[in-house]
Amino acid sequence: MQLVAFDYDRQAAVDYAHQWAYFRNPQFYDFNSIGGDCTNFVSQCVFAGTGVMNYTPNTGWFYINLNYRTPAWTGVTFFYDFITQNQGTGPYGREVDISQIQPGDVIQMAIEREQYHHSVIVVSVDGTPALDTIRVAAHYRDSDCRPINSYPYLHIRFIHIQGARYLAQDSTTPQPPTPSTPSQEPSPQPPTPSTPPPSPSPQPPTPSTPPEEESTPGQDGASSGPFGPLFPFFPSTR
Repeated sequence: MQLVAFDYDRQAAVDYAHQWAYFRNPQFYDFNSIGGDCTNFVSQCVFAGTGVMNYTPNTGWFYINLNYRTPAWTGVTFFYDFITQNQGTGPYGREVDISQIQPGDVIQMAIEREQYHHSVIVVSVDGTPALDTIRVAAHYRDSDCRPINSYPYLHIRFIHIQGARYLAQDSTTPQPPTPSTPSQEPSPQPPTPSTPPPSPSPQPPTPSTPPEEESTPGQDGASSGPFGPLFPFFPSTR
């Protein structure tokens, strides 16, 4: 087996963000009722652009179901730590200056307290990356094409997704996976129906829920707080 790096499909991540910004993909639990869905949504978008997860217990980045996932899939700080430190399979990146941000990258903010607790996905950059040219999609106060400077944040950081890696057999030229064919084990696939189906009835967590999960109130999208004005109908720039 060999670890192979490949390019991040930014357009696929952006397309997924536009499709599901105001809806919930029924293949993933909606975490709004237990702390916030923002990083869950961002992880789905990044997965749509990579097609590979990291199944390392506890410290990896994967989602199988509500009770079988890692903290990095839904937790703001865990996501940051995984992306910026990942040396194995799955997406990897680094914190950068705003000038290096591109569509498909991730922005995290501290809005109502000092700790970072909100994640959004960049869907467009109008010219030179700046606070007034970057637009994002997000869950919790669902929005699409929202200007990043409309958030009343205290702190902000920018995460550039550099690419992804997967394990390939030692043979001929390896081919990167796609979201419809994950390279390791079965996982949710980002579908592309013309009309997103409604979310199923949420099921409460069971005792098998990972104890280190960060999607608790005040961790991954606050359950309440001054997230600024609601922007439900920004026109799409697709």
